Amino acid sequence: MKLTPGPDDKGLRLDQFLSRHLESVTRSQIQHLNRSGSVHINGRLEKAGYRIRGDETVEIELNTSEPVTLTPEQIPLQIYFEDEDLAVIEKPAGLVVHPGAGIQSGTIVHALLYHFQKLSDFGGEARPGIVHRIDKRTSGLLIVAKNNPAHALLGRAFQDRAVEKRYTALVHGKVARPSGTLQTPISRHPSIRTRMAARAGQGRQAYTEYRLIEGFRAFSLLDVGIRTGRTHQIRVHLSAMGHPVVGDDVYGEKAQKAFVRKYGSLGRYFLHAKYLRFTHPRTGVELQFQSPLPAELQDFLSRIR
Repeated sequence: MKLTPGPDDKGLRLDQFLSRHLESVTRSQIQHLNRSGSVHINGRLEKAGYRIRGDETVEIELNTSEPVTLTPEQIPLQIYFEDEDLAVIEKPAGLVVHPGAGIQSGTIVHALLYHFQKLSDFGGEARPGIVHRIDKRTSGLLIVAKNNPAHALLGRAFQDRAVEKRYTALVHGKVARPSGTLQTPISRHPSIRTRMAARAGQGRQAYTEYRLIEGFRAFSLLDVGIRTGRTHQIRVHLSAMGHPVVGDDVYGEKAQKAFVRKYGSLGRYFLHAKYLRFTHPRTGVELQFQSPLPAELQDFLSRIR
């Protein structure tokens, strides 16, 4: 894979640059790529601390990955679409997309290995087929790549913002305006490294738009679209607006405590990836998919209505 740095990349360390542009590859995998000599800048090997100038060509050999042992697991999957290049599935709330720290089984990846004979390894052996992610406690539509060419083209489509993604979110409070756009950059939280933060002038560009579907006394049901795919983007942006997602005890801890006292635990975020639109990487045909709101979320809406 070849990458050409842009103006926003100038001054970044090489490992930071790779982390920015290879969003489906973990930090440990990026470290392994650097150590194994799989990254070249203008044909030369450089250390992870190399600073991007902005006029280089960065070449990455993604076939070199850390050895991983994954066992297929018979986990039920709802499959909306499947052909030789890709599949579109439903990720239930409660399942992690891929193995990570402390999680070595029971993930979407383990289910994919059981249901599909072939998956891409473009994102590394630990993430076969994974083009993009959804938080553990979020549900909804997920694209899976079955081969590396399809994975590369789908990844590029996400990077070029050519994939339309829409969510349904229930947030605390009544939004002041029926629609709006949130564009505050998102970066790592300055003191809590497992969290993200929306801070003006810092971090990576993020774009979220929302539209009010239905208003309640203490909640707002929103249709949310994102043009960028930053970590925790919707939850961070809506929380920064003063309306954290219902069920989110990370970015809406205070509101969540009051919610649990009154309604009990929802056991997940009230956030559902309901719509996907993208171009098929091989045929060029536009594909659209819609996922209905899960039963537990429909039931809660009925309660507050």
